[in-house]
Amino acid sequence: MSTTTDTRGQFSRSRASEPTAARAEETAGTASDQTGQADSVLPTVPCSVVWSRGHAYVLELIVNRPRWVGVDDRGRAVEFSCADLQRRGWSRRAGR
Repeated sequence: MSTTTDTRGQFSRSRASEPTAARAEETAGTASDQTGQADSVLPTVPCSVVWSRGHAYVLELIVNRPRWVGVDDRGRAVEFSCADLQRRGWSRRAGR
């Protein structure tokens, strides 16, 4: 919270720090994007983590070929392409 001095020498809150309806709508829109709509495109940053069917998968870039690696129910290493992971369904959070 920032403060400013008004013409009478008293401190008052800056209007920039006050919540407005527009800011509330922006915040609500951002939250919905993070939970559902943004999950339609897989991350492209190496070492990103996504979840699919209860397992975590990490993005590795090897010779410009992205692949998602993780383990199956028995602890065996598995590898998926981006298209494979899209078909399986995925989330940025565990338990979805």
